[in-house]
Amino acid sequence: MYNKHLYNTPYHKIDISQSSFLITGGAGFIGSNIVEYLLRYNAGKVRVLDNLSNGYFENIKDFTNLPNFEFIEGDIRDFETCKLSVEGINYISHQAALGSVPRSIKDPITTNQVNNDGFLNIITAAKDEVNVIKLVYAASSSTYGDHPGLPKKENLIGKPLSPYAITKFVNELYGDVFSKIYNFHSIGLRYFNVFGPNQSPNNPYAAVIPLFLKAAKLKESPIINGDGETSRDFTFVENVVQANVKAILECNKINTHEVCNVACGDQTSLSELWEIICSIEGVELSPIYKPERNGDIKHSLADISKAAKLFNYQPTIKIREGLELTLNTDQYAK
Repeated sequence: MYNKHLYNTPYHKIDISQSSFLITGGAGFIGSNIVEYLLRYNAGKVRVLDNLSNGYFENIKDFTNLPNFEFIEGDIRDFETCKLSVEGINYISHQAALGSVPRSIKDPITTNQVNNDGFLNIITAAKDEVNVIKLVYAASSSTYGDHPGLPKKENLIGKPLSPYAITKFVNELYGDVFSKIYNFHSIGLRYFNVFGPNQSPNNPYAAVIPLFLKAAKLKESPIINGDGETSRDFTFVENVVQANVKAILECNKINTHEVCNVACGDQTSLSELWEIICSIEGVELSPIYKPERNGDIKHSLADISKAAKLFNYQPTIKIREGLELTLNTDQYAK
């Protein structure tokens, strides 16, 4: 039921056996990993809201017989569904979204509906639910847009480069407004290129790492968009789970809306990434280079000092170990 290699270290100190959690998008990649952590550590109730359009029931099916697990198949674009989902909930981890810059360029309307209407529904329902203690939500490093500075610091952003980036910035604006007007404070976590178990390589908008891992397993050359020098702060999913857990359970009481980078503070180019994967898998294959994609930034590197200060975020798994852990899962070991 649980991945024996992950989450063997608790990232919280308080007893959660009497606490209730809502994970929106809990059948998705990051959401299902948060669900696994909470169930492993005996959360009182873990409720998942997911419409399975971007997540996979396979990711949570092993939990469905647990007495402290509940699954609601529903859409965050429906406000009544969101109100039902937050009833009796203490902590909300809002992971549901339509990711992918290329998808947002192809279909900006649906991206906006899910990411903005859905977020507004969740934060409004959370504000109105008396049992809710805290809302933590998935923000995005895409918010930095065309700002050239490295490392990325939370207070220095540029203009968004894609519809997806706009939607994630709007989430932050709503979070700030709800804090000032309604005194409802939340924390946005700006993720930097998360990877790990439960991330599908078969989605038409799959991220680069699962595509590279799949190519290595099949002994096929991967496609690299650009010259290979594009760099990212690749972040293993256990680090992201740690950030969510600490932001929800270990963060001191906040009196404003906060946004924090969640990454490793390391920079790896796409060419270097492929070289690491090749060395792990023992293959020698040259990539196929294609034009850069519209809406992509060239380099990304996070300053993670704010998260460290606010809730003691300390990433423990670097890129090579994360890749090895991912390749050891049933998903790639078959």
